[in-house]
Amino acid sequence: MMGFSRNYSPRKGLLLVAVPAVIAAAPVALAANYEFLAAPETDLNRVYRLDRATGEIGACQYGLKEASVGVTLCYPPGEGAGPQAPSEYSLVASRHEREGGVFRVDLRTGMMSICYVLNDAVVCTPQAR
Repeated sequence: MMGFSRNYSPRKGLLLVAVPAVIAAAPVALAANYEFLAAPETDLNRVYRLDRATGEIGACQYGLKEASVGVTLCYPPGEGAGPQAPSEYSLVASRHEREGGVFRVDLRTGMMSICYVLNDAVVCTPQAR
């Protein structure tokens, strides 16, 4: 039965199947689809979210709201921030203390673009090398 063991108890009518650890851990392996990075600007509470396979990028930040604990303000992908060609993407901060954007890099091709919030969406420059 290649990796599976079965135990049958005729008295109890139970069939016990042991699932290999690889199958049981599969959802954990799929959980690494996103990468998160805080904007380098020291007085900005914005975090960018990147889909590592598609390059789609969005951002969220904390917002004040009277008589409450506040709200999470999220910015959807706008121009250039939507899905790119399938690849392996990552985020890099510039380390410039006044920079509100981040670099989206394609680890396979070396292409990169700058992404930042403009109005109510995340936008990215065209990819370049």
